[in-house]
Amino acid sequence: MNKSLKRKRSLKNDDGDSKTPACKSLTVDGGEPYPELLRPTSDECRDVRDALLSLHGFPPEFASYRRLRLRTLSAVDGRDTECSEKEESVLDGLVKILLSQNTTEANSHRAFASLKAQFPKWEDVLVAEPKLIEDAIRCGGLAPKKTVCIKNIMSRLQNERGRLCLEYLHGLSVEEVKTELSRFKGVGPKTVRVISLFFFFS
Repeated sequence: MNKSLKRKRSLKNDDGDSKTPACKSLTVDGGEPYPELLRPTSDECRDVRDALLSLHGFPPEFASYRRLRLRTLSAVDGRDTECSEKEESVLDGLVKILLSQNTTEANSHRAFASLKAQFPKWEDVLVAEPKLIEDAIRCGGLAPKKTVCIKNIMSRLQNERGRLCLEYLHGLSVEEVKTELSRFKGVGPKTVRVISLFFFFS
């Protein structure tokens, strides 16, 4: 009997429901990121990850996320809460993920590169006319909708935090990170999961 068949049988009870509790994985506060979900377990996710890595290798476009995670895990007595212009920030990652919605990876990369070429700093985006932002990201599709979302994030951060930076999230618990990201209009559950996976959950 192959390994996958054994696993499927072990995870089913008489009613066919999954009853295996989710395995624990390391997170920013040591808890399970989604304790209400029984499947897939942390071990199953790691099995899929390992299989994909052995087949395709580590994606070079995600190298910056790996370096950021290693830096975060090796930090002593808390996380870095300062923004850095040299490394990709959480805010950079959030905008990239928003631009990737409903388009191809190539188009979203072009849209982000165009946005940063036109507006090198997020403060420039904050004060820019929406039409100019739309023109910069038009190659990624849904430019008006994505512009509203990006402007909302910038405005809210400036008004509530006094700076355009999301690095403070490193000091929060898993649930607090989810809550903070979900407060931004246009940032849905899927975006929250993706940004959390890349920047906060190990």
